[in-house]
Amino acid sequence: MDATEQLATLLRARGAGDIAHPGGTLYGHFERVQERLAQLGLPGHVQLAGRAHAVYGTQGFDVRLLDDDERPLLAGIDGAAAEELVHRYGACDRRATWPELAATRRVHDRHTGAAEELDDEELRAFADLSLVNEVDVAEHAPGFLDEHGGYFRRLTEQWAPALSPAVLAEARRAFA
Repeated sequence: MDATEQLATLLRARGAGDIAHPGGTLYGHFERVQERLAQLGLPGHVQLAGRAHAVYGTQGFDVRLLDDDERPLLAGIDGAAAEELVHRYGACDRRATWPELAATRRVHDRHTGAAEELDDEELRAFADLSLVNEVDVAEHAPGFLDEHGGYFRRLTEQWAPALSPAVLAEARRAFA
């Protein structure tokens, strides 16, 4: 069984298929995000992170499928780089991080308050995953673009230097 299948099995066992999320279930959202990251040509570890991006909960969707002490379980399935990206994504304090991310390269942890400075690869992976997640939500949550479209259009342009070209184009299309 490959990593995607193992991860799918874990997510179903943890109830992701029973948790409501725009577009159906959290499991379906995870699947769509991973598939879109693959279609956009992102690296394998980013695609795997897309399949599990919110397993530790997020500031915007605080439902936990895994506890922090289960990080080795996830890393054993999708690898250390993907797990680290998932953990960073879940722990991100969006209000403190997102407005200045491309300029500061810092991700603030909502649990500890600590800030981590990312290298080029980490920054691109984090920004790409974050925006592709929001694209999926925008496409499946009625009223999302009316309420948040302006914010995400501005954020896309602020993050443009950090985003992969394919994600930048996809975000501009989705938030237009």
